Amino acid sequence: MRKTSLPVRLALLVAGTTLPLIVFAAVLVFNDYEQDRKDASQRVLETVRSIRLVLDAEMQRMTGGLQVLTLTSTLRDGDFDNFRPMASGFLDQYGPDGVVLVADREGRQLFSSVTPDTASLPLRHNREIVERVFATKSPSYSNLFTGAVKKRPIMTVEVPVLRDGEVVYDISFSPPISLFQTIIEKQRPSEDWTISIFDGKGVNFARIPNPHETIGKRASPSLYAEMFRRPEATLQTVSLEGVPLITSYARSSLTGWTVAAGVAESSLVGPLWRNLAITSVIGSVLLLTGLAFAVRMATAIARGEMLHGLLIDELNHRVKNTLAILQAIAAQTFRSASKTEREKFEGRLGALAEAHNLLSTEKWQGSGLRDVIGRVLQPYLLNNPERLRMSGPSVPLSPRLAVVLSMILHEIATNAAKYGALSNDTGTIALDWEVTPEHAVPKLRLIWTEAGGPRVSAPIQRGFGSRLIERSARDQLGGEATVDFLPRGVVYTVSCALEQVG
Repeated sequence: MRKTSLPVRLALLVAGTTLPLIVFAAVLVFNDYEQDRKDASQRVLETVRSIRLVLDAEMQRMTGGLQVLTLTSTLRDGDFDNFRPMASGFLDQYGPDGVVLVADREGRQLFSSVTPDTASLPLRHNREIVERVFATKSPSYSNLFTGAVKKRPIMTVEVPVLRDGEVVYDISFSPPISLFQTIIEKQRPSEDWTISIFDGKGVNFARIPNPHETIGKRASPSLYAEMFRRPEATLQTVSLEGVPLITSYARSSLTGWTVAAGVAESSLVGPLWRNLAITSVIGSVLLLTGLAFAVRMATAIARGEMLHGLLIDELNHRVKNTLAILQAIAAQTFRSASKTEREKFEGRLGALAEAHNLLSTEKWQGSGLRDVIGRVLQPYLLNNPERLRMSGPSVPLSPRLAVVLSMILHEIATNAAKYGALSNDTGTIALDWEVTPEHAVPKLRLIWTEAGGPRVSAPIQRGFGSRLIERSARDQLGGEATVDFLPRGVVYTVSCALEQVG
């Protein structure tokens, strides 16, 4: 698998730390938006409830004023000429557009504040509400309908006139529509709000914005479908102008009318996109700054690694030259020596060279114990690698330990090739190692066990190789090396303290 380059790794590191922060900031912005929606929904509902209370209070005031008029004897006795000044006094508080009518059970207009000529007045248009007042003996509030006299949309408050416990007349008051328009205009929080008052059939009779174009029209389909299911609710709707709204409505138990208010969703979505854009810009700037820094850092590190590589190559070149010189000196020195002695020295020199090659491959950062063993024993196992069994954990070695252990293992393998398990075709080697803590310093214990070779007997004299193994373990590794000559094969035990790698 191709190794990822340093600039790419640093760029991924910067992206891996910056992008989650950008995502986290975006999540916070979205959570703020959701909270703003909840707050807006609650604010709309509270506004609707407030308008409904103001509307109910105004209608109760109208109803109370009409009920006071019904208590006058002039009205009860049908003395409409003397009743006219009283009706005018009531109308003074609502302006010239208000109208007071008195009708009998058949809907005949017996009195009108518009004209004293009642004989020419038509029957009441809204006969249903007149009949309801006579039947229930209680006040009633109409839906929007067209008045018989002024020929314009009106709403009426109907109150029964009682005499001896029986309803004799129905007194009706149609307040100016502008009165309801004023109520919602005073309650409107801002320009992005839509507020309406609907009659019992869901028809607008007061609205902002666009009151002249919408009064008399039914509520938008998205609101109309829901407003009669529950007395109060909050939902998403689309206004008559096609504007998405967060809408709340509340129905009055007094009049049966419904107050609805909605705030434009754009007033909430706009800040969301603005905050997301700001977050994205800031995040992008941070990301690009981090990437630029990563590229610059990667360039500096790459230059340092290049110089380090040049130094390592120079060191390898000099060491190889030194080994070549040593080999030449050895050839001159051992010219008169036996072939066996020359081979011993050259083998030791070769083991040192192999250890050096392994460390060169690892850039002199140390190497693994298993790799050191494999390099040293490779020449002895070319034809039959199964003769060696290795068992032990992964152990990183410092450069010094790698070189010294290579020399020790070379001497042990050389002895096995001459006299022990590697001197025939049936011998095997078991190489086991373990790492144990000792005084807070990890200690390596390596056991070389031979089997299947010639019968072993302890040598009479100790050779140079045995002394090299013992002294190297003692003097250079600070450990020890022992050998046991058992009948089934030789057992070497080497122990030393491990040095920290890196």
